[in-house]
Amino acid sequence: MSDTVQNLTRPRFEAVALVASLGGLHAISSILAALPATFPTPVVVVQHGRPDGNRDRLSRLLANVTALPVRTASAGAPLGAPGVVVVPTGYRATVRPDRTMMLTEGDPLRVGDDLLTSVAVTLGAGAIAVVLTGMLDDGAQGVRAVKRHGGRVLVQDPSTARAAGMPASAMATGCVDFVLPLERIPAALVALIMAPGGADLLRVPVASWARLHA
Repeated sequence: MSDTVQNLTRPRFEAVALVASLGGLHAISSILAALPATFPTPVVVVQHGRPDGNRDRLSRLLANVTALPVRTASAGAPLGAPGVVVVPTGYRATVRPDRTMMLTEGDPLRVGDDLLTSVAVTLGAGAIAVVLTGMLDDGAQGVRAVKRHGGRVLVQDPSTARAAGMPASAMATGCVDFVLPLERIPAALVALIMAPGGADLLRVPVASWARLHA
């Protein structure tokens, strides 16, 4: 196989980070259910909530809907192989420069910003952020960081979200590449990551009015 073909087919993205709050279980489940078992990029999932004593509860729920392997994130574990990495509800997760996970108890309303900012700094253009349904504005700071560092940002169309606050706040930054109905997000991820040349074909210039900094 030529170097050109290898470069076209090799995934250039290192992680997809899904961030959700109110209505998030349905939204996350819908996306994971539609991704193929051959999806080559780790998907990190964070959902708003408080610790309930069962660190694996969300992982077990999501494992029932996807063909991808699902594991619960743990401190010091590598981002690692393809599959779904689920942040335990109520924990703050970041990706360190050595591509390992750090977990601490933190503000349950800012877990999206924490995760997205860390993948932006660590992975740069290798990061894809996906902001899903939720109230308030968690994720808005994170998508700014992702765009500043060259990554991609997808947002659920607020009209398809149970709660429009988080998607709308992300959109208001001007740092969003695509606003899509929930059912089209999996296809967009597959096109970006798995289609030869898809990452280049689906490149969107940063809006002139984008606020890359708060």
